[in-house]
Order: sequence, then structure tokens, then C-alpha cells
Amino acid sequence: MNLPIVLRALVAVAMLPALAACENSATAYVIDGSQHALILVREKPYFWRSTVNQAVIASRLPQCQRRVAIHSDSTELTRVEVFEAGDRLWALHQGDRWYLVSTAGCQVQDWENAAGTPPGPLVGTFELKEGAAAFIPAAR
Repeated sequence: MNLPIVLRALVAVAMLPALAACENSATAYVIDGSQHALILVREKPYFWRSTVNQAVIASRLPQCQRRVAIHSDSTELTRVEVFEAGDRLWALHQGDRWYLVSTAGCQVQDWENAAGTPPGPLVGTFELKEGAAAFIPAAR
């Protein structure tokens, strides 16, 4: 029996639960068909990290598509509310942070919403559904 091969196999099996703790997910709010969307991306490259990297992709093809990193989140997805804020403009609210997302110019930026009030109607939320990130449309 070749001990190094057995040892490598045991290490590989022992690492499976740790690798399962990594996250790489994306979920979309589809606006006007598959060419126009806001996409929330969450990535946890290492199991030992207590936070998840996040980005928002503003996409309106073929005119533009841009991925912009936003603040990290806990490993459990903090709900992200999506509000209409104008023509091709949306406000995202996660915890105590606000972001403005424009699909006119494919831009994402932090927003100091001092009043803390939504700029328009809620269109839906990014949240966990059956253990996975999903976009849940608001009841109209």
C-alpha cells in the first residue's frame, strides 16, 4: 500500500466540508427581458472568512455592463431591497447601507440616504429562498 496516496485521499475527503462552506452565487432582478438586469454577486473564496465579497452588476446589453464591488456582507445573506428611483435608476438597501444603481450608464455607487426613506416603490428583494440567494418580486 502506498501511504502518500492514502494520506492524500484522506486529506481530500477531510477538506470536502470546508470547501462546501465557500460561496459563489449570482441572482438577478430581470427588468426588461434577459438583456436588462441588476445582478447581485456573492463570493466567499475561503471557508475561514466570516464575510462574503459582494458586487452588483448593472447590465443593459448591448449598451453596457459593469460589475462594481459593494460592501461585504455576513455569510448569511442580509436582505437587499430594490426600489425604483427614476428612469433606469434603482436604490438598493442592505442593512444600514444604500446604493444607487443606474442602468442608463451602468454605474453603482454608495448613497448617503440621510432620511432613510425609499425613493420610490419597492420592486422586490434579494434574499435567501430554500437556502439559496433569489430575487423575490414585491407583491403588486
